[in-house]
Amino acid sequence: MATPYDEMPWLRFYPIGVPPHVDVPDVPLTQLLDDSAARFPRRAALAFFGRGMSYRQVVRQVDRFAGALRRFGVHKGDRVALILPNCPQQIIAFYGTLRRGAVVVMHNPLYTAAELHHQLADSGARVVVVLDRIHETVAEALPGTHVEHVIVTSLVEYLPRMKRLLLRLPLRRARELRAELSTPIPEEADVIAFRDVMTKERERHQQVHIDPAYDLAALQYTGGTTGRPKGAMLTHRNLVANAYQTVAWDPGIRPGHEVTLAVVPLFHVFGLTMCLTSTLLAGGTVVLVPRFDLGMVLDAVRKWKPTIFPGVPPIYQQLANAPKARKAGVGNIRTCVSGAMKLPRETVDALYKNTGARVIQGYGLTETSPVALANPVDGNARHVSVGLPLPGTEARIVGEDDFSLTVPIGQAGELVVRGPQVFAGYWRQQAETAEVLRDGWVRTGDIAMMSPDGFFTLIDRKRDVVIVDGFNVYPSEIEDVLTGHPVIEDAAVVGVPDIRHGELVKAYVVVRTDMLTPTMDELIDFCSRQLALHKVPYSIEFRPDLPRNVLGKVLRRVLRDEATARMHSADAPPQS
Repeated sequence: MATPYDEMPWLRFYPIGVPPHVDVPDVPLTQLLDDSAARFPRRAALAFFGRGMSYRQVVRQVDRFAGALRRFGVHKGDRVALILPNCPQQIIAFYGTLRRGAVVVMHNPLYTAAELHHQLADSGARVVVVLDRIHETVAEALPGTHVEHVIVTSLVEYLPRMKRLLLRLPLRRARELRAELSTPIPEEADVIAFRDVMTKERERHQQVHIDPAYDLAALQYTGGTTGRPKGAMLTHRNLVANAYQTVAWDPGIRPGHEVTLAVVPLFHVFGLTMCLTSTLLAGGTVVLVPRFDLGMVLDAVRKWKPTIFPGVPPIYQQLANAPKARKAGVGNIRTCVSGAMKLPRETVDALYKNTGARVIQGYGLTETSPVALANPVDGNARHVSVGLPLPGTEARIVGEDDFSLTVPIGQAGELVVRGPQVFAGYWRQQAETAEVLRDGWVRTGDIAMMSPDGFFTLIDRKRDVVIVDGFNVYPSEIEDVLTGHPVIEDAAVVGVPDIRHGELVKAYVVVRTDMLTPTMDELIDFCSRQLALHKVPYSIEFRPDLPRNVLGKVLRRVLRDEATARMHSADAPPQS
């Protein structure tokens, strides 16, 4: 007689207390915040540079922001863009937008004007909330979009006793922090101050009725299966489900007692779920760190004593190398989860040896909200593997060119995933959606194999995506920029290993015949004006031609292998 273990052998290795399925309530994502506010009204929901905000205070601020959106004419289904680092305003605007029934569009504050313009125009966002220091970039991106209102905020607005905070820091760090925290806005700029928005509104705002299964909570832009960014449509149910799944995966969670260190950016879906929504579901405290700074992180560990720390391998490697990490209490963090890129065994071992902290590896995609698989948190992690499917999640390995063919256990094929966290498709991209979604299964584009006991191991990437500091970089996007240069005839982009960043971008270019060859620095500068910093090639190599197969397709794998083989030579990226 067949048992669940026959179809889902991974269930045998679930930690004690982890259920095979989770009951996902039919509620808007805001309900998770509201429920915790009802249970733990005085508990700190957010912490920012030493200042705490209780659940009751956060809900009041969320309602005020929702009221402001109502005054601006924002209705159910409208899009609101957030271009912010980890800060209280980001969370307030996120949940306030959802309270209004509108859709949040998260953006990386480091994007260039060209990158922001594409996403703002494509999403049809009507309101933008932006940090003052990047207002100039956003202003450049606005022409040709549907944006009607720009709300500008500063990190200073939610800091505790600014002067005292700066006095406690070394002079250099104080100057750096002061420069980061506030940037003057030109008087002629057509903007609205976040502070003014929040003081003019009443606190009460009823949740606009939505259908959690169909109404969108967020558009998360991703390259998907191609380099051109597309908006992955995540419903309220997708994000609610993944919050419940990730909380269920950690049976050590105690409602009302958890503290999550939010260094991973919340505009990345990994940070959104692992740091924000799952923590608020558990009534925990989210400690917001605007950017990774080793000193800031260790200070936060000392003060807040986090129990959960989502991160990426370069962050864990820096902690492993930090002499003060053990004394700060890094080894006392109960759950460290690594995602977004491959976790080297060397990093796992170094972190444990030098700090006492254990880190496990998980796996997901923007299209799975994002967590789909993870290693057990009970000490049975297999670090070569990305783990087991989360509760309520199915995974299988299919033929690379035949989705209907399930390959035998132990053989490689494409990993496909199905579960309540799987996205609704790409925004206004029906053909691309049909290519990736099949009968509820999402094609990951990753080559993997499953062991007889249900652990999944990644073998290779079907897509040539480069992962820099946990962010996906799509070669075709950079190649398009390079071939837009008047003297570049052809270009190919690959990723090469780097200790600090995981990978770095390297480009190969072919110069047009009889044209003056530019310098590498000139081309890098050309790219930096159109691409976010993490997408800009660290090195550009000039070649007479590019390797191609019989059909004329560039063989990026050949270039990648060549670059990797030379990484220890003078041509290697700086291993800083």
